[in-house]
Amino acid sequence: MKTILVLLLALPLMSCSPEEKKQAEIPDVVVEKAAEGRDTVIYEIASFQEAADLIARLKYTPEDWQAGIREIPRLTWIKVPERWRTTTSKEIEVKVKKQIFFRVLAPLTLQCNEEVLENRERLQSMLKRLPEGINSDEENWLREMAAAYRVESEEINQQFFQELLTKVDVIPVSLALAQSAEESGWGTSRFAAEGNALFGQWAWGKDAMKPKEQREGMGDYGLRKFDTPIESMGAYIHNLNTHPAYADLRKRRAELREAGKPITGQELANTLTKYSERGAEYVETLQSIMRVNHLAQADEAYLSDGPVILVVPVE
Repeated sequence: MKTILVLLLALPLMSCSPEEKKQAEIPDVVVEKAAEGRDTVIYEIASFQEAADLIARLKYTPEDWQAGIREIPRLTWIKVPERWRTTTSKEIEVKVKKQIFFRVLAPLTLQCNEEVLENRERLQSMLKRLPEGINSDEENWLREMAAAYRVESEEINQQFFQELLTKVDVIPVSLALAQSAEESGWGTSRFAAEGNALFGQWAWGKDAMKPKEQREGMGDYGLRKFDTPIESMGAYIHNLNTHPAYADLRKRRAELREAGKPITGQELANTLTKYSERGAEYVETLQSIMRVNHLAQADEAYLSDGPVILVVPVE
């Protein structure tokens, strides 16, 4: 499908030349990934007002949400702007800051979940055909999935699929929004600005972003950095889907699916006592964020069938 490059500078839309695309400093992998199977539009945003205007043009405002519209555009910000941390978030009302934060993060969550669901549906299709057998290409794909999701099994059988399906599943939008808000300070943390880190995932070595004070006995650790916010979101979802500490979340999610009940952030948050050293207090904080900001409604959101909209903040 054709890829459309467009530049917005608070002016009528115009074509983006190769030179302008280069100036936008968009990683090629971002464009290639976004353009898989659908058109892609690129906007340059130079101010908070331009961002607000874009959201309004896409009918993605708080007023649209209050009117019951749950279809949201495929907005994909390629980085967390430094000015969001240093100036913008301090100059606008807290209510507006939250609204913008949620509107930036929700499409990223849904796009990552969409990819997970595609893999899940492929697994379910193969499981149905298991008695007839699978071909070599399918087996190779299954082995890759097993490695990625930490499923150890010599034989591809019913149990193999069930273990994978327990892990290859979505994370509620409300939970992702609450955790990213809590861990990144509504996107204002130094790590969010320096490395698009929205969830404080740890890393070791020279590439990790170092905290001001490292804890003793833990080595040369820091926070993992990402090229784009959507990579951070994808890593967060994959972490919940694979790390042994979150087995209770996956078990509860599978139980809800089996019972035909909604998979909600409030429900799964109860299982995250091991996510933070704060334990139950951390869970209570997440549930408070979801409750106060009415994030349960975000679990009803779904992506539009329109183009991927890459937003390039111009500092």
